[in-house]
Amino acid sequence: MDIKRAKQEIKDSIEAYLAKDEFGEYLIPAIRQRPILLMGAPGIGKTQIMEQIARECKVGLVSYTITHHTRQSAVGLPFIKEKTFGSESFSVTEYTMSEIIASVYEKMEKTGLREGILFIDEINCVSETLAPMMLQFLQGKTFGNQKVPEGWVIVTAGNPPEYNKSVREFDVVTLDRIKRIDVQPDFEVWKEYAYEQGIHPAVISYLELRRKNFYRMENTVDGRIFATARGWEDLSRLIQVYEILGKEVDREVVYQYIQHPMVAKDFASYLALYNKYKTDYAVEDLLQGKWTPITLGKIRNASLDEHLSIVGLLNGKLSQLFADCYFMDAYVTKLYGYMTEYRDNLPEMTLESIYKKAENDFQTAKKSELLTKNEEKVFIRTVNFFENEISEKGTYEQTKTAFTAEADSLETQTEYISKTLQNVFDFMEAAFGDSQEMVAFITELNANYYSLWFIRENGSDQYYRHNKGLLFDNRQKQILGQMEELEQGNSFPPVLK
Repeated sequence: MDIKRAKQEIKDSIEAYLAKDEFGEYLIPAIRQRPILLMGAPGIGKTQIMEQIARECKVGLVSYTITHHTRQSAVGLPFIKEKTFGSESFSVTEYTMSEIIASVYEKMEKTGLREGILFIDEINCVSETLAPMMLQFLQGKTFGNQKVPEGWVIVTAGNPPEYNKSVREFDVVTLDRIKRIDVQPDFEVWKEYAYEQGIHPAVISYLELRRKNFYRMENTVDGRIFATARGWEDLSRLIQVYEILGKEVDREVVYQYIQHPMVAKDFASYLALYNKYKTDYAVEDLLQGKWTPITLGKIRNASLDEHLSIVGLLNGKLSQLFADCYFMDAYVTKLYGYMTEYRDNLPEMTLESIYKKAENDFQTAKKSELLTKNEEKVFIRTVNFFENEISEKGTYEQTKTAFTAEADSLETQTEYISKTLQNVFDFMEAAFGDSQEMVAFITELNANYYSLWFIRENGSDQYYRHNKGLLFDNRQKQILGQMEELEQGNSFPPVLK
């Protein structure tokens, strides 16, 4: 299954394992709560979904890569303890608490969450000395002589043997005590994640054209060469920072992340063309509804992959606008909640007290470790708003005026983005009409959480018309087929300086 389905399967298992009856007993007793084993190629997001699952299920998360541990840190250190049996005393070897089990208790103390996930990565790649401990862990849910606390679900991850020479096969006795989920790379699922995470649009549009390069793992006479989802995500962030710093991302830089020479070369060529098209077609002008017949003629005479690169550029720009608006909307919504409480409790509540409440709410939520990065930023901005009003010695009415300015800013931003989306649709209609390029454009809007949110909240007549009128499923299959044909062609040509 793909990683999205695997995530849902794990969530369902955790909800089932933590469900209780009217007496507070788990409906599935701990002995029947099979540890979950997530098997899949490296770099497809196994670790990342655990963080998402923990937040969405509102439980704690303790994560370990077991290959980084020795037998002593996993099991505990031995010490001698005197014990009396009958009338005789003996020196007996005891063990300190496992570092891993201790971390679970520390997480409970820190976050206040009594239930959670103990995630052990690379579980089938342990050293020979740790292998028996891992079997004991999976079979008996213990490290050394300490059990995993009740209410903590065990989830593990491993790599198939073709990806790691140190993989150890589990015996049937162990396999019969776990719940195994096998995961395969899937670009469509990753693309949804990529839009939510703000992956660079050049990466997304390139992989849309070269889907077979999304995940590749090959053995050659010179060793293993590969491209992984993790590599594309890390490269994306580097490209974004390099653009801020004015640095160039060339083939050698790409290869540091995409360790497949052909793919690295191909993407570097595409990235250069992508940046060239940005200038050649004056993308910023297109967003503002400005283009000339010359521009339309030029793009109509270009190749399909050039057309789709332009679509990718436009989608990339829109995607950032949609994400910014989503963040602003979340901030104004949270601010409105505190302002409503402030208003309803006047005159007893002061500006200082509503500020302290927002700050305390933020620290409590942060301590639980259940906030996403964006949720944390929204909270910080909200707290900063009240802190700034205190520095201005604002009254309720002055604070209300400041809040109104923030709400008006959101409305202005929303109107600007709605107009920009209309401009892009107008250009797409003028340049391509109801063609495969329009299908590609709609496809990307439908894959992007933030664009669907924006359109659902604010509407778009052109989106609804084209989405309905293009016989979407059939045309989407057609465009994907043409993209597959592009993959069989030559690499992107070098850019003329």
